[in-house]
Amino acid sequence: MKIGITGGIGSGKSYVCKRLAKQGISVYDCDAAAKRLIRTSPIIYKELTALIGPDTYIDGKLNKAAVAQYLLQSEENANAIDAIVHPAVFKDFEESGMEWMESAIIYESGIYRLVDKIIVVTAPDEVRIQRVIKRDHISREKVLQWMSRQWSQEEVRKRADYEIVNDGKADIDEQIEKILLSISHNHEIT
Repeated sequence: MKIGITGGIGSGKSYVCKRLAKQGISVYDCDAAAKRLIRTSPIIYKELTALIGPDTYIDGKLNKAAVAQYLLQSEENANAIDAIVHPAVFKDFEESGMEWMESAIIYESGIYRLVDKIIVVTAPDEVRIQRVIKRDHISREKVLQWMSRQWSQEEVRKRADYEIVNDGKADIDEQIEKILLSISHNHEIT
């Protein structure tokens, strides 16, 4: 059974994945995989260079400024980059043999189709904002801008199979335990 973990910026997905790791569950990190593949895949190198131009990579290294400039010009440009990177991540996940994955954009990217169950990690907006300000040392306005580009927690919560509330008060390990029991119980039935 394949399990996806998602949640908006500052919700605490990575923290939940660390708690799972303590229980011996390895989680494929889609964001880290995308960054790795952009650096190492000859196919992505070729396709991004064809899309953005010859200054996409300089001396074999991704020119983040050129990519960011292209990406922010339009939603079509962002979608064009996603159309190159997302399929590579999907394939890499499938080839990894891992059963768990973490993706902030599990629905938006379409990678949800590769998993059987989805867990959403949620937290009150103000808690999320403060976490990101502290973690990334960015302004409240920048955090709100990032949050506005993601699906709302409500929308994701409606689609997910399970929820972990990471508000700083609820017991994360207890919630994980309940979900793991439910997953193993449901897996035995099918």
